[in-house]
Amino acid sequence: MSQNNIKTSGFSLAKRKELTGDDFYDIHTIGNLSVAIVCDGVGSAQEGADAAKRTTNYLINNFKIRPKTWSIEKSIKKFISSINSILYQESLINYERPELVTTLTIVVIEGNRLYGANVGDSRVYLYRDNKINQLSFDHAMNEVGFENVLTQAIGIAEDVDPYYFENILQKDDKILLCSDGLYSIMSENRLETGIKLGAHSLVKKASALMEDNLPDDTTAVVIEILEANELEILKQQKLTIPESLKKNQVIDGYKLEKSLIQNDRTWLCSKKTKQYVIKFAPLETVEDAIQLDLFVKEAWNAKRLKANYFPKAVIPKNRTHRYYVMQLFNGEDLNEYLSHKHITIDDTVELASTLLKMSQFLLKYDLIHGDIKPHNIMIAKDEEENLEFKIIDFGSITEIFSNDSKAGTPSFLSPERFKNEAISESSEIFAIGVTLYLALTGKYPYGEIEPFQNPTFKEAKKPSTYNNNIPDWLDSVILRAIAIDKKHRYEHYSEMDYELKRPTKVKPFFPKNASLIERSPLAFYKGGFIIMTIINFILLIWMNA
Repeated sequence: MSQNNIKTSGFSLAKRKELTGDDFYDIHTIGNLSVAIVCDGVGSAQEGADAAKRTTNYLINNFKIRPKTWSIEKSIKKFISSINSILYQESLINYERPELVTTLTIVVIEGNRLYGANVGDSRVYLYRDNKINQLSFDHAMNEVGFENVLTQAIGIAEDVDPYYFENILQKDDKILLCSDGLYSIMSENRLETGIKLGAHSLVKKASALMEDNLPDDTTAVVIEILEANELEILKQQKLTIPESLKKNQVIDGYKLEKSLIQNDRTWLCSKKTKQYVIKFAPLETVEDAIQLDLFVKEAWNAKRLKANYFPKAVIPKNRTHRYYVMQLFNGEDLNEYLSHKHITIDDTVELASTLLKMSQFLLKYDLIHGDIKPHNIMIAKDEEENLEFKIIDFGSITEIFSNDSKAGTPSFLSPERFKNEAISESSEIFAIGVTLYLALTGKYPYGEIEPFQNPTFKEAKKPSTYNNNIPDWLDSVILRAIAIDKKHRYEHYSEMDYELKRPTKVKPFFPKNASLIERSPLAFYKGGFIIMTIINFILLIWMNA
């Protein structure tokens, strides 16, 4: 699975010397859900195996298209009821009796919560604090001699009543899903010992106990919780989202002093003689789950992304309202700075280096800033009077290669972003290039683009056209960064960073329609000299003829 806080394993062996069995399992990541299923087909081998596989695939596929308004509990119960009805009706049509029959156990993990259900005698165990506990319920007869007779299974009757359960997960928890072929051989003590080594080890141990002659198909899936899902924990906290905020209001000891943004959700505040910036969740998050998710993610990113490129941020432990607090950076944004001052070539190179280092740092988390522009760059002087840069706006940070992200400001978006292509290193480099161009020239390379506009990109002029202090090598670096065709643009941050640090290695960059005199003045004049010489030689011969 791709979720960073979860590790999974699955393994299955057929009974005796058979090549295939009736069991089937799958483990899948679907959005923010982790879904694991084990089915043990019953009845005749072919139909049982088919029922197990179809049930597993049906549940996985339906979770992929699950209506957003459905709870996970409702989804599990509805999907189980539906596949039960399908298999039961099909059996009656084709066999005139229940034949497509299987047991089922399913778990769904969302954040730090476990949702599960079972039908039949396949089981779910939770291992915690060195002890294993059965979470599922065996639908089997209690009478002596009839222990293996199922009272419920998928496809055995017109209606089904799954056993449903929920639990809160903790760090180091392990969840085991298995068919009866495993627990009928392995005692709980052996399961407790073996679960630490994963599904493969459990099933192989069971096989070894039977001298590699398993009496039944045996399947195990193990899910290990490596870390608590902090993002989900933050989301589930019961916190107040204030309808309005006003000057001198005190929240959790933070006194609001001045609204910093027009929507009055970001404030300059003070606490114990120190000043901070406090950002509250938008009012829309009260009723809009998507907006709530976005703000929780923003606060989480602000807290965890600790680097010199960003202002320090914290989420107070005992807060009563939904907000996060940031370090106050005494400076102004680059857009304001450029309105009354010029930025030097050296400072521009330092700015470019900071933006690239910041972007490479985010890449370690598979993230991308998404809205690089002068408004999101704070600028101030350090103790030695050198310019220092900080990048702000954690709300725009998103996963790299996301193709549904609305992050970004039109004038800084690469041409492919207007065609709904995925956000990438290359598109971020374009935004960095536009920022550098604007900082040095006061102009947008492709003009200012309005929201909802579908722009036409024409080749940009050299930055040095507007600022003759710009050296040729920096001209080429910026032009390559903002190339209209991404094939001619830097593909990776490291490529741009390499040339930025080695001006002598930078090759001249020319647009596709550049003339020969632009590309190579020496070659142009040399060619012209040769042509004129030939013409003069021909004229001389003609005049003497």
